[in-house]
Amino acid sequence: MNYDQIFDQAIDRLHSEGRYRVFIDILRNKGAYPNARCFAGHNGPKPITVWCSNDYLAMGQHPKVVAAMEEALHDVGAGSGGTRNIGGNTHYHVDLERELADLHGKERALLFTSGYVSNDTTLSTLGKLLPGCVILSDELNHASMIAGIRNSGCEKRVWRHNDLAHLEELLAAEDENTPKLIAFESVYSMDGDVAPIHAICDLADKYNALTYIDEVHAVGMYGPRGGGISERDKAADRITIIEGTLGKAFGVMGGYIAADEKIVDCIRSYAPGFIFTTSLSPVLVAGVLASVRHLKGSSAERDAQQAAAATLKTMFRKAGLPVMDSTTHIVPLMVGDPVKAKKISDILLAEYGVYVQPINFPTVPRGTERLRFTPGPAHDEAMMRDLTKALVEIWDRLEMRLAA
Repeated sequence: MNYDQIFDQAIDRLHSEGRYRVFIDILRNKGAYPNARCFAGHNGPKPITVWCSNDYLAMGQHPKVVAAMEEALHDVGAGSGGTRNIGGNTHYHVDLERELADLHGKERALLFTSGYVSNDTTLSTLGKLLPGCVILSDELNHASMIAGIRNSGCEKRVWRHNDLAHLEELLAAEDENTPKLIAFESVYSMDGDVAPIHAICDLADKYNALTYIDEVHAVGMYGPRGGGISERDKAADRITIIEGTLGKAFGVMGGYIAADEKIVDCIRSYAPGFIFTTSLSPVLVAGVLASVRHLKGSSAERDAQQAAAATLKTMFRKAGLPVMDSTTHIVPLMVGDPVKAKKISDILLAEYGVYVQPINFPTVPRGTERLRFTPGPAHDEAMMRDLTKALVEIWDRLEMRLAA
């Protein structure tokens, strides 16, 4: 058995399909986001502008967040010292869980080391706790949700994206006594569209199903206090479990769920992905705590970010660039070819100092490869004009068609 040959062939397949992933070596400039330094392919750091960060509101740069992390570092040191059960349950963790439960109007919240882990761990544990459970999953759900559903060992039914008629058809086909869980996202980050939360909850009520919503691309971003689309649409009280991340709009790292006391206690007590892992560093938790508290009382960052996204979409459309329809802060630009998506990204970085990552299969279906822009509060109109001109030039260079 030639093991090296097997591994070589696996990597060669990715190269031949144009979807081999390259990590760009950068450092952000504190207090000057979206400016950063790129170390890839240069003798020294090259200044660049970041257009694809999930730190949507630049809270990772916010003075309150940085100060809170520095204070915690000097107060308690770097790490937590263990799992939540053994030495790693700091007062920072307890405070943050209270803030997150309050943010979503739930009885309890539970922290995880990432949004991926919170989805995978919670969904897999729920499926094992509910005898004979059937999980109904939107076809565009994130890989972490798909992994959790698979790891639960449950029967799975995939419903067409945001298709309520198809969801009801699948629900109606199940025995009324079968435990059912509807899993979906609020904001789908690759297309930028939103789930019809109330309508999904209506079906859940009708067919006695639990609901699980992934709000990772919405917490901090929507609602008067940053509780996400479920808060904005006044639907949080109808959702059984709300899951979110601390690494996007809140600007630091981690994941969580918020639900009633019994459900959170079950996940806390049964989930291996929670029980057997070292808890988040209190330094990180202190930063998130400052971020959540700030965004509960400030909409300035949300408003500026939404304005920036709207402006960039308008500029792209006027220039004839193939910007996809999006009702959210996500600005996806359709390319439809993995090699060209990578080529455009490479030219932008090398020649224009613009960093945007190509999004290829399996993150999106084949033939829908794209560039995904996430303008933030600090991306000004001059940056957007320069970006639009660069894209138009590259589209022309690669003989790609612009809209009339």
